[in-house]
Amino acid sequence: MRSDVIHTLLVANRGEIACRIFRTCRDLGITTVAVYSDADADALHVREADLAVRLPGAAPADTYLRGDLVVAAARAAGADAVHPGYGFLSENAAFAAAVQDAGLVWVGPPVKAIELMASKTRAKELMAGAGVPLLAPVDPATAGPDDLPLLLKAAAGGGGRGMRIVREPDALPGELLAAAAEAASAFGDGEVFAEPYVERGRHVEVQVMADAHGTVWALGTRDCSLQRRHQKVIEEAPAPGLDDGLRTRLHEAAVAAARAVDYRGAGTVEFLVSAEGRPYFLEMNTRLQVEHPVTEAVFGLDLVALQLRVAEGAPLPSPEPPQPSGHAVEARLYAEDPARDWQPQTGALLTLELPEGPGLRLDTGYTGGDTIGVHYDPMIAKVIARAPTRTEAVRLLARALERARVHGPVTNRGLLVRSLRHPDFAAARLDTGFYDRHLADLTAPGAGRDPATAALAATLAEAVRNTQAAGGAEAVRNTEAVRGAEAARGAEAVRGASAGSPAPARFGAWRNVTSQPQRKRYRSEPDGTEHEVAYRTPRTGIPEPHETPGTRVLTATPDRVTLEVDGVTRNFAITAHADRVHVDATDAAYTFTALPRFTDPAAHTAPGSLLAPMPGTVVRIAEGLAAGVTVEAGQPLIWLEAMKMEHRILAPASGTLTALHAAPGHQVEVGALLAVVQEDPAATPVPVPVPEETA
Repeated sequence: MRSDVIHTLLVANRGEIACRIFRTCRDLGITTVAVYSDADADALHVREADLAVRLPGAAPADTYLRGDLVVAAARAAGADAVHPGYGFLSENAAFAAAVQDAGLVWVGPPVKAIELMASKTRAKELMAGAGVPLLAPVDPATAGPDDLPLLLKAAAGGGGRGMRIVREPDALPGELLAAAAEAASAFGDGEVFAEPYVERGRHVEVQVMADAHGTVWALGTRDCSLQRRHQKVIEEAPAPGLDDGLRTRLHEAAVAAARAVDYRGAGTVEFLVSAEGRPYFLEMNTRLQVEHPVTEAVFGLDLVALQLRVAEGAPLPSPEPPQPSGHAVEARLYAEDPARDWQPQTGALLTLELPEGPGLRLDTGYTGGDTIGVHYDPMIAKVIARAPTRTEAVRLLARALERARVHGPVTNRGLLVRSLRHPDFAAARLDTGFYDRHLADLTAPGAGRDPATAALAATLAEAVRNTQAAGGAEAVRNTEAVRGAEAARGAEAVRGASAGSPAPARFGAWRNVTSQPQRKRYRSEPDGTEHEVAYRTPRTGIPEPHETPGTRVLTATPDRVTLEVDGVTRNFAITAHADRVHVDATDAAYTFTALPRFTDPAAHTAPGSLLAPMPGTVVRIAEGLAAGVTVEAGQPLIWLEAMKMEHRILAPASGTLTALHAAPGHQVEVGALLAVVQEDPAATPVPVPVPEETA
């Protein structure tokens, strides 16, 4: 058996997964090489690598998806192996072949295995021959009402791209067109297939690890049912609530799938488990999964180290995998706003601090001070908790997220905490429709939150900061005034002696009386609720609340305030960035925007204005859309692409499009005016033909 010792490894990826692979390489004494786009020039994975090679450009299609550039980078840096991470080129058979043709070690499965599993339709045919349970395919061309609901899926790729649920027969043609268009855009392959959609199904997967010596491990199960837009949000191992018979069947099916393609390395076999407990093969991901840390936690393994070991030709350490222990849960922290259709967010990540402790792990591609851009997935970090039981692991993870300090763009942190504490999640009542049912409740203003008191803490901290700044400036002014007065008195004495007249009286300047009540206005982000805080600063110099009975200030500094509220002492950490103030309490986090005392008239826009909800690229506009056409309320008019997802801009009302400023290819900033629709309730709109949403 050939043995290829790896000395220098290039990771053909970015962000969190590149940093995670580098961590194992450091432990193994392997030199690391990063590749980076212009947008990632100062990214954490570049800073952590021993060597780095630039891929000119910013868009993924020009950089991380250019296999020829990645192979050239490996050669230039003297790498002898390439690890693809996940996403991008990780399941691209042609890229794997190109790596090997260049004389480099490919840290992944055989090219043939990738090819066989690359198309979900071909993979299902192969799995049927291996005895793996499957859902019966449905021909979209002949599907009728009895076949609904249907799930349309892209034959190539994953991550929820090209996936649609169809419940109405009339929607099928449009959804097929949209799914094919998105699949072609994301994967270069527009093939789409259909299968029955299983209501209240669970997404359960099995991690496999195989070597070239005939050993295949089934490393337990993971539940990944909590998803948004068919992308996972919370994962855990082992999958709760499965009986021993079902677990055994899943393990056996996963091993059979791996052996059917002579698999080597790390892979994941994904299943849909019906409410009745019947498993159905979905796909095999021929790469490392985002959620692999929960399996590592319960089995005590480093899956990346095993990948490298297998790639070097060595066998797995034993014929049987180690025994699992305990339970692990992972939450994906995204820069997105769940309450606004999961809109991705961008901007400076000012602070990223999570508590450390036994059982906690943080995988991230960011540090405080980095910028979250528009080109890539909005995941900031993965937070993993392990404990002896599921209840303990879930509690540990929820509390760690609650105590985290994450300042900058809006995130899903609050949603994650509430999801972990939801009664259905606690009772392991899991299925892929969890957020369809509970999102409104999970994103509503939550019990236990007290933004008014947090705004008070922010105000008191600012008052102390202003007082200290004013005190320093006043000390300087007083010193200068004393010197000036002394000089003036000397000159006056001379003039008085010469003129024989008394010195004139002097009066101090008028100043604001700070002991009188002051008011400060804030807007709570991202819900937009406004808060007005009244306070006063007595002669002691310590600000105190005004019109807030039951609240007493114990300590107040520019960055920390301690209040006694109805007899309970509460601590607040305050961080100010320009007009934004972040307040971290022991049980919640708040972000406020300081508001001017008077409304700025320029902040208003014309009725019917369509503004860009995020920075991104206009990828297309509705066919025939132009100034003067009539549109219907809710009709998709413009498509923006940001952070690997497409977002529709809808007509706010039925009427006439009076202005169109967007055009395909335009880069727009958040708040940019895209179009204006003038409402005309009496008009009979003539719909503009448009394709369906593709995100």
